[in-house]
Amino acid sequence: GINAEYGGLQIQTTMAKSKYEYVKKFEVADPLLPSTFIVIRIDGKGFHKFTKDHSYKKPNDERGLGLMNSCAIEVMRQFGDIVFAIGLSDEYSFVFRKDSNLFQRRASKLVSTIVSYFASQFVFQWRSFFPQQELLYPPCFDGRAVCYPDERILKDYLSWRQVDCKDIFLRVQIVEVSLKTNRPH
Repeated sequence: GINAEYGGLQIQTTMAKSKYEYVKKFEVADPLLPSTFIVIRIDGKGFHKFTKDHSYKKPNDERGLGLMNSCAIEVMRQFGDIVFAIGLSDEYSFVFRKDSNLFQRRASKLVSTIVSYFASQFVFQWRSFFPQQELLYPPCFDGRAVCYPDERILKDYLSWRQVDCKDIFLRVQIVEVSLKTNRPH
């Protein structure tokens, strides 16, 4: 059993074994490949509507960018195995050391923890960045885990995200100019 002390009392406990313990066998083990860089990418869901509903300034709201960056810093403080993070638009990529064994490299645990901590920081810090704007509803983020075997491929991933973000930004600019001039694009 487990020995514990609570309020000066010694407590002896035993692990609960029951006829229902078999249900644990249905959990899926989802370890990520060893000795690879783990990238957890989070992405805002429905952020076009969210930014419109919360009066973000176009094209890049400094308050929103500051909030996202501050949330990422807190995630990095909380999880020391993250070597760096990069934010692009409404997404952030967190890169873990190749030798990280956080949560035994379980994909579902890593993704759910990073996404939920980031989202909770977003809500928690909202007033610091948007003091005049009430948070009408919480944001939603999804996430995924990907393993990259070496620095070259990791750099290619980061370059892809940067190009993708630039393309999205340019399309938004073209649409906004088109709408302002009433010309189709």
